[in-house]
Amino acid sequence: MATKKTSGKAKAAPKASDAEPKKTRGRAAATGTKGGKAAASAAKNARPEDARAPQTEVKGAPAPAAKAGAARTVETPASAPADASAPARAKAGPRMPGGISPRPLLAGNPYLPQVATVAEIIQETRNIRTLRVVLDDAGAMERFTFEPGQVGQLSVFGAGEATFVINSPPSLKDWLQFSVMAAGEVTEAIHRLSPGDKVGVRAPLGNFFPWREWKGKNVFFIGGGIGMAPIRTIMLHLLERKAEYGKISLLYGARSPQDMAYSYELDDWKRNPDLDCTLCIDNPCEDWPHKVGLIPRVLEELSPSPENTVAVLCGPPIMIKFTLQALEKLGFAPENIVTTLEKRMKCGIGICGRCNIGSHYVCVDGPVFTLKELQALPSDM
Repeated sequence: MATKKTSGKAKAAPKASDAEPKKTRGRAAATGTKGGKAAASAAKNARPEDARAPQTEVKGAPAPAAKAGAARTVETPASAPADASAPARAKAGPRMPGGISPRPLLAGNPYLPQVATVAEIIQETRNIRTLRVVLDDAGAMERFTFEPGQVGQLSVFGAGEATFVINSPPSLKDWLQFSVMAAGEVTEAIHRLSPGDKVGVRAPLGNFFPWREWKGKNVFFIGGGIGMAPIRTIMLHLLERKAEYGKISLLYGARSPQDMAYSYELDDWKRNPDLDCTLCIDNPCEDWPHKVGLIPRVLEELSPSPENTVAVLCGPPIMIKFTLQALEKLGFAPENIVTTLEKRMKCGIGICGRCNIGSHYVCVDGPVFTLKELQALPSDM
């Protein structure tokens, strides 16, 4: 997402080429030069029932920012009404097999970010920081809704913007949380921010985890390193609705204990009776009481049953590649394996064509895909 989102590069998701197919490039260029026609065409072809992203509109002048210094840990309610945070126009159902869905456009100027204030910064690891930001427009903050797995464009004025998953649960209305790994010019600029600084937010964007389709099933989450960011969002969302699901499990791994994000939440996750939590690191470490080994090997050791179970994984590409192989070896069907793709998402609304895979766009048709959906994508990735 993201957070620096990661992608699987298994046989189902071969490496993407930066070069766009000629037809797609031509279409993207034509669309980009005719902004009014692009919006009119999207509106003409859009079907309300297929809209995935909630509509967001910037209104009025920014209100005073909320005070910084919020609590470090997020407390999620024990239970919440089903679908309470879901936008009215977001509906469950087939996502890609029937064809590409219309590209949603945000209300107003989709390129105009909402101004937000950094309320708190948490140093997760040596190269990962979590930002909690509050929209300056108090009304917009109160109305803001999103689905687990959706992303946002976070911008540092004068440096640029980049895409990260919103990794706070939708039920939390105090702030929007983004976890950022330092990996380039924009992310390093984000790491230089301090509480009280201003940023831009364009969100929510993209599709989301089809959690409504998982009701009544077991869900096995697998997070590696920074890939725990999108997993955290959907996991907390499901735990708020535990009565609607079967067994919820988590396998979270990193290179070392120092490379584990959200370390201040791990004890609570281990103690949670509704969550079967397994932690692992790559190599032995003194005083480490949990599993040691790479995630695919620990996964095979745990050997979760594929019966009535959905596996959801996010992490570095190499981890996803071999974890997908392990899941297939354990008997998980492609439609029951869910992961995320990462391609550089520039506009976030399917106009620029920067993140296309054939006629599909990661920024709107993804970043969430089932393995079955990935297998249907062209092999030019």
